Amino acid sequence: MDPLTQGLLGAVAVRNSRNRSAQRGVAVALGFFAGMAADLDVLIRSSSDSLLFLEYHRQFTHSLTFIPLGGLICGLVLHYLIGRRGHLSWPQSVLFCTLGYATHALLDACTTYGTQLFWPFSNERVAWNVMSIIDPLYTLPIAGLLLLSLRKHWQWAASVALFWVIAYPCLGWWQRDRAEALGYQLASSRGHLVRSLEAKPSFGNILLWKIVYRTDDAFYVDAVRVGRTTKIFPGDSIPVLTLNSDLPWLISTSRQAADIERFRWFSKGYIALDPNNPSRIIDIRYSLLPNELDALWSIELSPDSPNSHVQFQTHRSDGQAKLQQFWQMLSE
Repeated sequence: MDPLTQGLLGAVAVRNSRNRSAQRGVAVALGFFAGMAADLDVLIRSSSDSLLFLEYHRQFTHSLTFIPLGGLICGLVLHYLIGRRGHLSWPQSVLFCTLGYATHALLDACTTYGTQLFWPFSNERVAWNVMSIIDPLYTLPIAGLLLLSLRKHWQWAASVALFWVIAYPCLGWWQRDRAEALGYQLASSRGHLVRSLEAKPSFGNILLWKIVYRTDDAFYVDAVRVGRTTKIFPGDSIPVLTLNSDLPWLISTSRQAADIERFRWFSKGYIALDPNNPSRIIDIRYSLLPNELDALWSIELSPDSPNSHVQFQTHRSDGQAKLQQFWQMLSE
């Protein structure tokens, strides 16, 4: 989730604790900053290996087993910077930071990116696909209620904020199930045998969803809107990546072959050869428009340098035109 929402959830967790010191603004600030701290893992990067950050972002810092240590580290650092100035003891600072830190990974798991909640016991990227990474309908009510709760005799607003923190993902869960059901119906109408299917919320809402499903030899991408009525926006299809035929030059023991498998793990297998670039592999799960194959990121291969690392690339094209199409799909 975006850093602001992460911080707000950490602050709401502290504000709803029964500790009297949680009524102080400094305690809420500790929860806010600790709620964002897990994303410092984005600093783990390599100039020679552009996939390294994909492996470490939302890894150990987002593991449930790391929460006590993450809370302790944040508590000790933030106590020196903030907590002691609010006359908190260092155990109190650690407590509030741990409460804030504990919210981070669970919120991230509600999104579509994938979070290694069970590291080091499992490398599975948990993604419940119930919320977009940025969703104003989720964030703004939490922010407003949290600010109200800081006023005297308005503690009840923190409880309402906590209710919204939990209720909105539950609504997203219900919407996701409705979108998946439409996806299976669409695949059945086409006579397709579905091997896997995912529904992902489009940007900033839980009304318009991207459906991605796989058959034996192809991926299909469509969009569905699930409100009081439902509507399907047909998309396109693309062949499943087959290394032997799509990349006949690739040496199975090369570094680039290993990098493809790393990218496949990150993308949960939803990868395909870019039809416009035979040296590019795309992650078909993400696009600006939910019924298109124009991927937001990819890896670029180097046929002449099989033992060099692939290059991770992001793509942002025709954003303004696609934004207009997106609003049309959302409001039709």
